[in-house]
Amino acid sequence: MKYPPIPEKTVLFTGCSTGIGWTGAHFLRNHGWTVIPSARKPDDLESLRKDGFTPVGLDLTSGESIRNAVEETMNLCGGRLGGVINNSGYGQSGAIEDLSRYDMVRQFEVNVFGMQELTNKLIPVFRKQGGGRIVNISSVLGRISMPFMGIYSASKFAMEAITDALRVELHGSGIAVVLVQPGPIESAFRSNSAEWARSMLKSAVSPYRTIYESELSRGGTLQNDEHLFMKPPEAVARKILKALDSPRPRTRYKVTVPAYAGAFMRRFSTDAINDRIMLSRWKRKIGRIGQIKD
Repeated sequence: MKYPPIPEKTVLFTGCSTGIGWTGAHFLRNHGWTVIPSARKPDDLESLRKDGFTPVGLDLTSGESIRNAVEETMNLCGGRLGGVINNSGYGQSGAIEDLSRYDMVRQFEVNVFGMQELTNKLIPVFRKQGGGRIVNISSVLGRISMPFMGIYSASKFAMEAITDALRVELHGSGIAVVLVQPGPIESAFRSNSAEWARSMLKSAVSPYRTIYESELSRGGTLQNDEHLFMKPPEAVARKILKALDSPRPRTRYKVTVPAYAGAFMRRFSTDAINDRIMLSRWKRKIGRIGQIKD
């Protein structure tokens, strides 16, 4: 579908303290976009200011913070915003049975509910000006769920479902809704995920405790990432630029070989085959670390 030109090349880019957000903000600015980056921590906001941006503070777990960020953004862009890139989020590691209600609720508060509350406050702006772009940064784990990243996968599955519904609901409005699905990317997301796992490990009485300890001692994040296929965050930034600039953006942009493989598995493979693949990888991990303890 062809969409009207974006009224203003100005975009709100969430989660710009490190990784995809930080790199993407600089990349878009270098390609002619005015970027209003967001971050949660004061130190990260100050770092963005030193790089020449005018960032906004944003905590997606707070409705008040979301309202303030939208108001500040609209003031900075003069009331006309070309798009929003929903990149903020984190990955809660851990076996599903080890996660508390707080762990699960907070994962969805940030990755789903806060993301969509922010988007809902910007949709009227896009409607009024006759167009705009909503770019949601998902993951290969929004298509294929993996052991020890199940609740993160669930949040990204939810993002994918919301995006698909919103794309149809906004048909004819001039607003394009696009997903970008990265695979393994070099970023602080991995170490941040490990920090959450460490926090959980302090109180968890788990049959997987030995696995947690071994993985974290090696700097892992409880994921089975294929480092061979890992790409720098610039690879994601290039796909975001395409989603913003193209008059006929795709519904999904995949980044890295695992992202394409995950989409293929979900579309053409069976649950039984997918389970065998996951179990095979999981058994290799158990063999390397040692048996699960009761």
